[in-house]
Amino acid sequence: MLPLFPVLVTLIAFMAVNLGLRYSLRKYLASSPAYAESVEIENDTSLRKDYRHNMKDILRKKSRIYLFIKRAFDILSSGLALVLLSPLFLVTAIAIKLEDGGPVFFSAKRYGKDMTTFHMLKFRSMIPDAESHIKELMKDNEMTGHTFKIKDDPRITRVGKFIRKYSIDELPQLWNIFTGDMSVVGPRPIITLNMESCDDYDKQRWLIRPGLTCYWQVSGRAEVKWAQWIEMDLDYIENMSITEDIKLILKTFPVVIKGEGAY
Repeated sequence: MLPLFPVLVTLIAFMAVNLGLRYSLRKYLASSPAYAESVEIENDTSLRKDYRHNMKDILRKKSRIYLFIKRAFDILSSGLALVLLSPLFLVTAIAIKLEDGGPVFFSAKRYGKDMTTFHMLKFRSMIPDAESHIKELMKDNEMTGHTFKIKDDPRITRVGKFIRKYSIDELPQLWNIFTGDMSVVGPRPIITLNMESCDDYDKQRWLIRPGLTCYWQVSGRAEVKWAQWIEMDLDYIENMSITEDIKLILKTFPVVIKGEGAY
């Protein structure tokens, strides 16, 4: 869930800079047959656009000033959010600890910009040994392509169900944004081993930093199929700008509050 107050505070400055610029200067390769079948289905490349096989050329045309401002916004907004949301962090941590006594945070290996790995932080929303059960649950996977998700995942705790619905579990990623591994807006991270089974076209989503929100986040989330998800991420790389980032941030608030497509 994106922090409301710090983002609103920084949006004014962000938009002001934009107005000035406009006048001066754009594997885990699962052994499960069910998973293998879903990947095969999503190998349909009909949604792909020929000119997108080299997104690096499109990215090179982006203004360096925009990229600088985007990073400055990430540092400012995430830093303010970490301070202002510290009471929520404390309450969430206590709730997680009281439920089963397990660790408060979950550190997951993910790919970042240019396929470099980093450890993405989350509030733990599942049982402590959740990852050891993935293989046996793969037959129940409800997602297509290279992602894994179950609506009524038996590994999710009671506290976890609530914090996942409202994306509170994602808040520790503000630290990842502050340190430069992530951005406020960018393609959502997925399991590292799943990305290893993607082809070069799909891997282009990691030409930029992963983010808290993007087109996928405001367009159905878990209801979006893999091939569509990839095109949304490449849409963002193609369209990314200060104005587009602001639009996506503002669209995220109502989606998070309603818990749409989150489980």
